[in-house]
Amino acid sequence: MVHAYILIQTEVGKAAEVAGEIAGLPGVTTAEDVTGPYDVIVRAEADNVDLLGQLVVANIQNVSGITRTLTCPVVHL
Repeated sequence: MVHAYILIQTEVGKAAEVAGEIAGLPGVTTAEDVTGPYDVIVRAEADNVDLLGQLVVANIQNVSGITRTLTCPVVHL
């Protein structure tokens, strides 16, 4: 299982709407709107890196109001 944090920038005033829509996607464990340089932080999981990439590109990035994403996979050192 691969876990990742996805940092999302949205259009002005769209953070809560984007977080709400993303929260319902399969593979997303949490989606919260935050303050700072990013507007939404998502925690997601997938069986492997390829499926995580598909979740981000095919599902999360297609949500209306998103302008940029940054995916940060969790590593265990």
